[in-house]
Parts: sequence; structure tokens; C-alpha cells
Amino acid sequence: MEKESRIYIAGHRGLVGSAILRNLTKKGYTRLITRTFDELDLTDQLAVSRFFAEEKPEYVFLAAAKVGGIMANNTFRAQFIYENLQIQNNVIHQAWLNGAKKLLFLGSSCVYPRNAPQPMPEDCLLTSELEYTNEPYAIAKIAGMKMCESYNLQYGTDFISVMPTNLYGINDNFDLGKSHVLPALIRKIHLSRCLEEGDLQAVRNDLQRFGGSESHAVETDEALMNYLSKYGIVKETSENGSSRVVLYLWGTGTPLREFLWVEDMADACVFLMENYSFSRLVGFTGGKPSGEVRNTHINIGSGSEIAIRDLALLVKEVIGFGGKIEFDPSKPDGTPRKLLDVSRLHSLGWKSRMDLKDGIAAVYRHYTQS
Repeated sequence: MEKESRIYIAGHRGLVGSAILRNLTKKGYTRLITRTFDELDLTDQLAVSRFFAEEKPEYVFLAAAKVGGIMANNTFRAQFIYENLQIQNNVIHQAWLNGAKKLLFLGSSCVYPRNAPQPMPEDCLLTSELEYTNEPYAIAKIAGMKMCESYNLQYGTDFISVMPTNLYGINDNFDLGKSHVLPALIRKIHLSRCLEEGDLQAVRNDLQRFGGSESHAVETDEALMNYLSKYGIVKETSENGSSRVVLYLWGTGTPLREFLWVEDMADACVFLMENYSFSRLVGFTGGKPSGEVRNTHINIGSGSEIAIRDLALLVKEVIGFGGKIEFDPSKPDGTPRKLLDVSRLHSLGWKSRMDLKDGIAAVYRHYTQS
């Protein structure tokens, strides 16, 4: 990419897209193209066609997607597969039709089988069944990856796919019902600490920030406590009259997860767009691949993992919550372990930098100050 190249960031207001936009701006790229949802609905085929014909982006970062945590994925299964397929099909196809030089498609580590070998190499894709709770979303992402591969093979495009691990950072989604595990923990433990300190006004202020059903839960103390208990935040009174705040979390707390600071993720994406091509990984001979081409995507992760229980305790330490955290084993855990094999990325010359505890502290500072 040249500093004056026309670069489109699809999903620039999201967690990853906003980080990519910051990274490109910091590195001196000057012709960055963005559109909000109100300006361009990426599920609208005609609108996307018109946009590409008018703007002619040379490079595309496809970070737009419908995303959510385990509960949202399992509840809105039809929406997750339909909307993601629509977005991918429209953007990838129009990038080809309008001569984009390169496209980077963001997948998700949930594309790998539920019982994949650990750490998960790129080649374990489609080797066994997926985790049921996020199967529709995973299938949509797999389709996007295979679409990029197929366009490369048939049309000679340079469309690359990356598989990020669990991401966190500034501009994350902290909605109590739809967020991923780490932002959900940060917000729930923050609210638990406010309740522990008896600062109901701080709780009210937090809920009002997000509007909607949350802002309507603050009219009375009883309504407020009922709303918090819906998300596992409970103030309990013992037989001797003393009280404590307990946070109840889904599952056993034993699943292992890998987390990556989103600014590191953005840096990896820009690095790959600048330094990596589809033909380089496949190893073209005379302009054609030497055999069957599969799994040309690249994992992006930190290479380390932590149990959800230990993650909760780490967030508790950073925030300063003195109450108790309990787990509800009647609720689903999701995939037991999800650690990416990042040796392919490391071989290309990129490694993550942010320490998890420092990253959590940075996100919490931003959360409380915004």
C-alpha cells in the first residue's frame, strides 16, 4: 500500500475497524474511506455496488460484521448467518468487480472445530464439528474465507483472510446482554464494585450511559437491584445481618481463552496488507498453484491463554472489587479451549506486544473516563 492509496475500512466504528483506522492514520495513510451504517448498509447489494463504483477503493479492510457473545450467537442464529453472509458477499464481490488490489477479510477463531487440536493450526479448519452455540456465525465466516480463496484462484485477486483470537480494547461493546466475555467481565465487576461501595448513583449513571432498557431500570432501588440480579450481580445478606456483593457468572470458569489487545490486532492486519500476499503463501509456480489450495488464512493471536475463572480474578484485581465471584455450572461453557497456533504469523515477522493485565487496566481507565 502507498500512503496515498484509496483504502476503505468497512466497519470503522467497531472494535477492530476503529483500531485499524487509528493504526493507518498514525502510519501516515491519507486517503481513508469510511461509511457509517446510516450512510451505507452493507447488506444492501445495490448500495454496495454503487459505493464501490463511485469510490473505487484500491485496498479494503473488511471488519464489518454482526457480532456478539455466546448468548447473542445462540439466540439470534438466523440473523448472524444471514447478515454476515450478505455483508461478505456484497463487499468481496464488488471489490473484485471494481479492481481492488487487495482485500483483508476478518474471520473469527470460532471457525475451528469444537474439539480442535491445541493450539489450533490453520489446517484444522473443517476437520470436525463446530461449537453448536455459534455455529451459524462460524459457517458464515468460513464461507467468507472460502470466497476469498476461490476468487483468488479463479480471478487472480489478492484477497487474504485472518483469524483473530478473542479481542478486547478501546471502543469495545459493553452491552450486558450482547458483549463478549472480557468487556462483560469488566463492566459487571465495575458495577459490582459500585454496589459494594453503596454507590447506587454510580450504578444509575452507568446504566443511563447505555440507554434503552438499561436506563429504564433505575427508577427505584428495587428495580435497580432486580435489573442487576438479571446479570448475576446480587447483594446478599447473611444470617448475622452482614451483607456482601456476589457476582454469579455463566459456566464452570474452566474454559481456556486467548486474548489479544485490539491495537495489536490492527497492527498485524496493516502489517499483512503491507507485506503479505496470497501467492506468497500458496507458492505459485508459473502463475498457478502447484496443487490443491486450502486454509490460506492466517491466525492472529497472543499465543498465551487463561482460564475464565482466572481472568475474572484478574479483572477483579485490576478494578478493586472485594466481593465474591461464583460460577453457575448449569449454564453453557462454550468451547473448552481456544488457543491459536500463531507460528505462521510469527514466521512472517510479527508478534503481539501488550500484556493482558496492562491491557485490562487501559480498557478500564478508558471505560470509566469516557
